Amino acid sequence: MKNQKFEVLNAQSKIHWVGKKVTGAHDGTIEIKEGELILNDGQLSGGKFIIDTTSIIILDVIDPTTNAQFAGHLASDDFFSSQKFPEATLEINSVLGKHIEGNLTIKGITHAIGFDAEINTNGDLLTATGKLIIDRTKYEMRFRSGNFFMDLGDTLIYNDFELNVSLTAKEVSETILA
Repeated sequence: MKNQKFEVLNAQSKIHWVGKKVTGAHDGTIEIKEGELILNDGQLSGGKFIIDTTSIIILDVIDPTTNAQFAGHLASDDFFSSQKFPEATLEINSVLGKHIEGNLTIKGITHAIGFDAEINTNGDLLTATGKLIIDRTKYEMRFRSGNFFMDLGDTLIYNDFELNVSLTAKEVSETILA
């Protein structure tokens, strides 16, 4: 049995987020602080990622003042509480084929999450892509949620947001077990 550990190369990896509302959507990026993936005999078996919630960038709002206000709001207690919780984590618990089950922790609140991912290795490099759909209300992000507020009309923000993840990781250790 061959165990391999791969560490995420931050500069070559990205997370693109999309949040939708009745009148459209906003999108941007958020940085991976660090992460690792574990493969057993070439198959993903585990891993853990730390996301830097202070690194949220909004790509679709061009005006600098509006962009700064929006970024400040996403960092506030209405959303990520980035000052109190500068990190979010995803820990992989199990993998069956392309389906991954894990625990996602945001604002100190942990919930199970499942998603599909494509994983490829080429020598000592690993690439992975996946899309996570997250219900923000599970993590006490209730701002303009139809589940908690009435008569929001066109100011309603949908509960689910997307994280489109593209990772590159480099092998850092290999162990052959008999």
